[in-house]
This record gives sequence, C-alpha cells and structure tokens, in this order.
Amino acid sequence: MADEQTRTQIEHADGRVELRAGIVLDDPRLYNEDLAPTQVARRTWTTYTYAALWISMAHCIPTYMLASGLIGAGMNWWQALVTILVGNAIVLVPILANSHPGTKYGVPFPVFARAAYGVFGANVPAILRAIVACGWFGINAWIGGQALQTFFRSLWAGWPAALGDAPVGGHLMTEWLSFGLFWSLNILIAYRGMDLLRKVENLAAPFVLVMTAALVVWAIDRANGLGKIMSDPGKFPTFGTFWPVFVPSVTAMIGFWATLSLNMPDFTRFGRSQKEQAVGQVVALPTTMTVFSAMGVLITSASTEIYGKPIWDPVELVGHFESRVLVAVAMFTIVVATLSVNIAANMVSPANDFANIAPKSISFRTGALITGIFSVLMMPWKLIADPEGYIFKWLLGYSGGLGAIAGVLICDYWFIKRTQLELADLYRREGRYAYGPPGGLGTNWNAVIATFVGCFLAWIGLLVPALRDLFDYAWFVGGASSAALYGVLMRRAKP
Repeated sequence: MADEQTRTQIEHADGRVELRAGIVLDDPRLYNEDLAPTQVARRTWTTYTYAALWISMAHCIPTYMLASGLIGAGMNWWQALVTILVGNAIVLVPILANSHPGTKYGVPFPVFARAAYGVFGANVPAILRAIVACGWFGINAWIGGQALQTFFRSLWAGWPAALGDAPVGGHLMTEWLSFGLFWSLNILIAYRGMDLLRKVENLAAPFVLVMTAALVVWAIDRANGLGKIMSDPGKFPTFGTFWPVFVPSVTAMIGFWATLSLNMPDFTRFGRSQKEQAVGQVVALPTTMTVFSAMGVLITSASTEIYGKPIWDPVELVGHFESRVLVAVAMFTIVVATLSVNIAANMVSPANDFANIAPKSISFRTGALITGIFSVLMMPWKLIADPEGYIFKWLLGYSGGLGAIAGVLICDYWFIKRTQLELADLYRREGRYAYGPPGGLGTNWNAVIATFVGCFLAWIGLLVPALRDLFDYAWFVGGASSAALYGVLMRRAKP
C-alpha cells in the first residue's frame, strides 16, 4: 500500500496530500472540475476565514430565534442558553473529525464519503444530506423573503396589497414575490463560486455582529431594563424536572449543525493547515451560537416592555419601527445575515452532493439550481411557522439520520483507515473503494446497512411509545449504533 501511494500521491511536510503530476482523473461518472481535489497552492483559507465563516453562519434568524422554542417549552433564559452551548460544544467534535480529511486530501464531502460507502454508494449519504440542506435552504430563503417584504412595505405602505389583497396559499402575492427575489439572489451568488462566497463571509461576519449589538443597546434603552423574560423562573426549578426536557433539546441543538458535521470537507478542502481550520472553528462556533442566541433573548425580553408582547421574529420586530431609515438599515442587516448563512451552510454541500450523482451532467451550478427547486417543494413556510415544532420535530428528527452517517464516516476514517486514503482511487470505478468485483455497484454494503440500522434505532421511538427515549437521544443513538455496527462488519470483512 505504501509503495502504491508513493506512485500516485505526495504528502507535504504539513500533512496535506495531493496527486502526483501525470495522474489522470477523467471518469465522467466520478469526476468533474468541481469535485476534483483542490491543489495545495489553492488551499489558502486561514484561521480568520473559518472563524468568519462560522460567525456568519451562526448570525442568522434561526439562531436568533433558537431560544424561543426552548423558552416556549418552559425553560428560563439561562437554561436555554446553557442548552444551546452544550449542544454546540458536542457537535463540534464530529465537525472537527470530518474536517480533517478535507484539509488533508482537498476533497469535498461526497468524494470523502466514497472511502466508506464506495465510489457509487456515497450517493446514499450525499442525497440524505442534500435533502436536509434543501429544507434549510428553503427556511432561510423564506426568512430572507419576509425581510424584503418588510423593507418594501417601509418604502411604500401599499406594497402588501399591490398584487391583490386575497391570500394565495395563506400568503399575499407580494410575499411570494419577495420570497422569489431573495431565492434568486442566493442562486445568483452561488453561480459566482467559492471565491465570492469567501469574500461575502469575511465582510458579513463583523457587520452583522455590530448591527445586532446596536439593536441590543437600543432595545434595553427603550425598555429601561432587561424585561420580563430575564426574570421568568421557568417551569423547571429542579434538575429532575429539567433533565427530561434538556436531553431532547440538546439533541435538537446538535441537529442544528448536524448537516455541517458531515460536509465540512466542502470548506476545509481550501484550508491552509489543520491547525488553522480547527482553531477557527473551535473559537467561533460554540461562542457565537450562544452569544447570538443571548442577543435574541435580550432583545425579545425588552420587546415585551416596549410593545406589550414578546416578539421573537426580528423581521416582525423591525416592522414595528417608525423610522424608514432604521427599517431599511435593519432589513439590510437581516438580508446580509440570511444570505451569508444560506449559501455557505445550505447550498454549497447539496450542490456538490447532486453533482456527485452524475458529474458529467451536473456541475456545481446546476446542483445549486436543483437545491433551490427542491427547497421550494419542501414548503419552508410551514417548517418555520411553529418555533416549538421546529425545534422538537424538524431538528430532532433529522439529527438521528445525520448522526448515523457521521458515525460511519468517523469510524471508517479514524479507526478503520487510520486517516490514510488513496486519493486517486476515490475517482476510480475499479479502485480499492469499489468494494466489489470489477463492473460492480461500487457500494460498501456494510456502510449502507450500518447507516440504515442507525436511522431505524434513532427513529423507532416515533412509532413505539415505550422506546421514546431513543428518539430523544436520536443523534447519539444513530451515531453510536451505526459506528459500532460498521466497525464490527468491517473487521469481519475481507481486506
């Protein structure tokens, strides 16, 4: 194996690997320019780039509203923030584990998944991941559309009824138009590629943070204090009453970034070093998620004093402002925040995942368009309508499936293959990752079986009330069971 790797790839002193000159990758079923290994010379993202990436992705409306579902379930403010912090600290572990191969080998997530699932079997985790991303993309596109709707209304009071005052599908025609405009803006930027994305993230991170901090100061000043939410003791005064709600809530918090815990290679493939990508993520993810959620709690609590009711949705809150200039600035901030997270977190990965199905026919740009179309079909306006349902149904439910995939990937890369991959074979139908005879299906059925067993165990609690605890721990159950089963199956399999 060592001799073969010497012939096909070179490992630099910093641990990053690239193909030797003369190695040809041209199989149209497994390769296109978007899926190709990133050359070492192009791996230029720094610590700041990764910190800015996470700050930009965390500074979004779903994060701002994250505590609302927890407080709505009966937690007080500090219990909600502790839950968010714990969940994000835990999900950081698989994020870093799956970030390593991206920086080392320069490959995107669906190509990395080929090492465990097979060169064609990798489409199973890629599509499962892409479906979830489509849902997330739609949620953020709907939020961005609502921000545009509020902005247009601030400029012209008659805007909401400009295309008729009869709701269509529960919403005015101008709401659908605003949604379509924001959706199109996402697609347009995605078509410009990763370099523009990096620039957008670097600029959006400090801008959104400063503007949100200014909104916190304004809200506390107008309310002459912190408001009622900050003094509410909640419904769980003891550990015994808090724990049954804490566990599924932490699992839901993990679900919030369970998508990125799989596809971080899509970003770390551009990393300058393992240390820089790891430090940037460790510093930015748990802290930003907790701080931004805390800002949402403070502003919402103050809104109770200002407007007589708690307003969790910042788009609705800005709609109460009297100054058109203030509304315009606030809406621009929300649009920037939503745009930066949506493209980075919810479009890059599914675009690559769809491209992985048929690289010859589907480019990154085509994959981005497919993502946008599927996001509309998933009706995101219904997913976001109920904050508590959004936390405990949407996030908790899919975390089990993504946990099962993460378990297989981490077990395979760190414990089976010991971080050593044959880069060229990730793009070959008859290489070591074909997992079968020449001309076969190119699928590692051990990985597929382990994944679906993990999903089954994570979700069975939805159908069998006596096993509800398994669903409450969905991400942990899916990840641990799939990793354990995969390890056993691979140890028993022939090399």
